[in-house]
Amino acid sequence: MNLSDFREDYRHGSLDRAQLNPSPFAQFESWFQTAAGEQSQSRWRKIGIALFKLWSAICNHRPPDINAMTLATVDKDGRPSTRTVLLKTLDERGFVFFTNYDSRKGRELAENPNAALTFFWSELERQVCVAGTVTKLPVAESEHYFKTRPRGSQIGAWASTQSEVVADRAALEAKWSELEKKFPGEVPLPPNWGGFILRPERIEFWQGRPSRLHDRFSYIRQADDSWKIERLSP
Repeated sequence: MNLSDFREDYRHGSLDRAQLNPSPFAQFESWFQTAAGEQSQSRWRKIGIALFKLWSAICNHRPPDINAMTLATVDKDGRPSTRTVLLKTLDERGFVFFTNYDSRKGRELAENPNAALTFFWSELERQVCVAGTVTKLPVAESEHYFKTRPRGSQIGAWASTQSEVVADRAALEAKWSELEKKFPGEVPLPPNWGGFILRPERIEFWQGRPSRLHDRFSYIRQADDSWKIERLSP
């Protein structure tokens, strides 16, 4: 399979040093809101995005989850793995996501807390890369979020021994049905399920530009928790 002709010349935006917020968290929030359509955009950009969404609806394409991010982890032997997870909270502590602590990613993060995240918003030709270390979210916060999940997802968290081999789909559904009967009322937080906080040490903002001369800026955390901003060569 030859994909050498699959290429895009990015032309939708630019990023200058003067545009950047001193805080990478505020900068990320601004970009996230734009991806969600919450900030003002040019008339033509709005029309273009609206037409794209209309085409996706006609073709029965589900809109992308803008809070989806690729999570990269490394096991104790240095072997990397990636998967897509959903960002659920961002505050001054860092980026929060939830998972089964006994899953492959959970085990790898227990062995090696260094991790990285990547967000890609193709409509805006933007990417954000984050690197840092993770810690577990306090149980009370995990429990608070767990209670907001749909009941089916709560039961699913109990039913799935995530990343383990399962005989077949029927076995998985049978386990879910068994637990649905076990918890006729409120579903408690599983002891092996909860959140992680990734505390960033580096956050990079990438804006696609023509001729592959992209705009890249990195925020590097300093010893006093301030951020050093530098432009990077594309």
